[in-house]
Amino acid sequence: MTFSAMKTTRYFDEQVIRKRPYIKREWCKVAVTEPLRRETQPDGRIRHWLLISDTPDGKPRILRVVTLDDGETIHNAFFDRDFPKE
Repeated sequence: MTFSAMKTTRYFDEQVIRKRPYIKREWCKVAVTEPLRRETQPDGRIRHWLLISDTPDGKPRILRVVTLDDGETIHNAFFDRDFPKE
């Protein structure tokens, strides 16, 4: 999947990126293609997690990216404070 071919919902484009400008689209793409962990929600959407080392504040964080049930259309993305540490 090339960057230009990344599918997103209108919500992601108009709300998520506007509210969280520090979230890079490149991170979201990597989270979907090479996740640290993947899990299906009860509604069929899929959660993907990725460790981000180069955050704006310099602290490593876990990014959660939620896709639609197709597993590729990105709907939401945020730093997950509740990611279970194994």
